[in-house]
Amino acid sequence: MNLLFSNDKRGTYPQSWYAATTEPLAPFAPLEGATTADVCVIGAGYTGLSAALHLAEMGADVVLLEAHRVGFGASGRNGGQLGSGQRQDQIALEKMLGSTSARRLWDLGEDAKALVRELIARHGIDCYLQDGLAWSGSSISDVRDLHEYAAHLARRYGYCEIESLDETAFHALCPSPDYKGGILDMGAGHLHPLRLALGLAEAAEKAGVRIHERSHVHHIAHGDKATVRTDAGHVIADQVILAGNGYLGGLDRTVTSRVMPINNYVVATEPLGEDASKVLSRDVAVADSRFVVNYFRLSHDKRLLFGGGESYGYRFPSDIAALVRKPMTTVFPHLRDVKIDYAWGGTLAITMKRMPYLARVRPNVWSASGYSGHGVGNAVQAGKLLAEATRGPSEGFAAFNDIPHSAFPGGGMFRTPLLTLAMSWYAMRDRLGV
Repeated sequence: MNLLFSNDKRGTYPQSWYAATTEPLAPFAPLEGATTADVCVIGAGYTGLSAALHLAEMGADVVLLEAHRVGFGASGRNGGQLGSGQRQDQIALEKMLGSTSARRLWDLGEDAKALVRELIARHGIDCYLQDGLAWSGSSISDVRDLHEYAAHLARRYGYCEIESLDETAFHALCPSPDYKGGILDMGAGHLHPLRLALGLAEAAEKAGVRIHERSHVHHIAHGDKATVRTDAGHVIADQVILAGNGYLGGLDRTVTSRVMPINNYVVATEPLGEDASKVLSRDVAVADSRFVVNYFRLSHDKRLLFGGGESYGYRFPSDIAALVRKPMTTVFPHLRDVKIDYAWGGTLAITMKRMPYLARVRPNVWSASGYSGHGVGNAVQAGKLLAEATRGPSEGFAAFNDIPHSAFPGGGMFRTPLLTLAMSWYAMRDRLGV
């Protein structure tokens, strides 16, 4: 079974609030027959769109292949949070890689936010970009850790965009009885993810990228030149970029052994009107300190967009709204009976170290994936770094490539049950407040 076709109608966006509030682009024609390119990019999410755009701006002839529609996958379905740093915090990275490498990754995280903002401004992408991302703590110890981390970033990295909030101050921002305090990062932000993806696609097309939708890549023949085959055609390319993330399937075993797809879910409530202030008093996004993270924000039409719950395997649950309502009402008990207008799932990808996996998997094949829930900035930046790496040395690509990534235990047959067991343990700890 292929995740590309397990939960969605071919060639259509999911019935999400994002799709309902976005004017789709005119369809790009499927690939038919043979063509050539300097670089063939597989996957038109943030990574592939950014790689294609930057390559075209460097003068390369680029073909971009997408099995469904541009922005179809996690890029068009995620929580829309543009976070600081990396998925792992700086203290963890210092222990894992040392202070020099951790500093380089922090700087790359800052560059990633700046790149997203620059692309939005330069290409006039209307994606409701707003500053502000809060992290909440559900226990006193969680809050203490968040406050200590904010102090660490200010002291070690000179990052002073974060305000530490005690319980009273946090409740003034987000009046949830579940939260005991937290931090507010005004250097981070949030946006409409599908609008960003479509804006990048328009920019890539204008730059000369040949985009083909509904062009499922099922095989790559490797050699001095690679032949990338779809159902109705093929591309002969000097270089190939794999940008499928959780939807890559079996196109490269090196990547799939280290990058595992998981499913995450989001709902949009009915418009809350004046009651929106009972969720958030400011237009910021929030993520909590649980291992299986809950994340939320208000939309521009005052709906609560709430993400929570994960699953492992090919199929989404039959009632996504019921699945997400459970954590939503833990955070906001007063919304127990609120109407949910949209509920959708998406497939992202994680790595063992919860850091992106950027690699040159063959002499002329490059890959980036495994953003582990931090993909808005990481994936856009990874596309640029891949573009640079295909043209010559890239310090940013090397910094991510130097992170040691191990394969998931259990191989293809047992890794999903093992991960499910581990994640269930952490979810139980969250419920028990351990």
